[in-house]
Amino acid sequence: MALPISKVDFLIFMCLIGLGSAQLSSNFYATKCPNALSTIKSAVNSAVAKEARMGASLLRLHFHDCFVQGCDASVLLDDTSNFTGEKTAGPNANSIRGFEVIDTIKSQVESLCPGVVSCADILAVAARDSVVALGGASWNVLLGRRDSTTASLSSANSDLPAPFFNLSGLISAFSNKGFTTKELVTLSGAHTIGQAQCTAFRTRIYNESNIDPTYAKSLQANCPSVGGDTNLSPFDVTTPNKFDNAYYINLRNKKGLLHSDQQLFNGVSTDSQVTAYSNNAATFNTDFGNAMIKMGNLSPLTGTSGQIRTNCRKTN
Repeated sequence: MALPISKVDFLIFMCLIGLGSAQLSSNFYATKCPNALSTIKSAVNSAVAKEARMGASLLRLHFHDCFVQGCDASVLLDDTSNFTGEKTAGPNANSIRGFEVIDTIKSQVESLCPGVVSCADILAVAARDSVVALGGASWNVLLGRRDSTTASLSSANSDLPAPFFNLSGLISAFSNKGFTTKELVTLSGAHTIGQAQCTAFRTRIYNESNIDPTYAKSLQANCPSVGGDTNLSPFDVTTPNKFDNAYYINLRNKKGLLHSDQQLFNGVSTDSQVTAYSNNAATFNTDFGNAMIKMGNLSPLTGTSGQIRTNCRKTN
């Protein structure tokens, strides 16, 4: 005999069914486009072999995508006469890069399986493959995102954390996206690879005291107090092209490149987490993978929402 079910239980059950149907899955392309993942991996490996910095650029693209209206590839849309994308937002202008690599991957998967693999999923997989290409640990990327037909310049300006943020600003920017303070520290570890422009750290290296003096001096050589705005310096001075836990060791030695980096180890609540990661690379790798999976789950378009763009730079 069937047990009676209350109206509330029934509604919860229906909600769960709805959630289940919209969830991402790791085998989304297993039958629809079985060679999609290997194609992306091989293109990422080739791009990173050509220029190690590209790995960090592709990882950052996924982050800048997900923090603005969810992981929907809105960051890839070009401006047109009647459409404003996110590329000219403060955190992105003359800084975000890697679009050509995404274009190459997209054209490769389009020739394999036309209209199947989304640009948003390409960003998520390329981020993971970039970390692995630079020596980091892998994680299971969930798939099935679709691409937006909109972008938000204003959200890109308001939602992406800035290099001059204090700890409270960072905590709040990440908390707004559902991340804990621990996950903020974890995801900041992405700065174990990549480079920043002089304008992002000039104030720190000339005016701040919580920086190793020798380190500050070495940075000043390439970042004068006036001029050289786009000159690059690596986030991680010890192993700039290796995805490891050196970022946290550097923070303990007052060698964080950005003001926002050093905020994580500055006699504050996050010091203990930085110390833990500096002592245990395996824990950092595991936590980083889990935080990336969570980030990749930020408001994806699924089912019949959005579209699968043919060209990642424009809507169909």
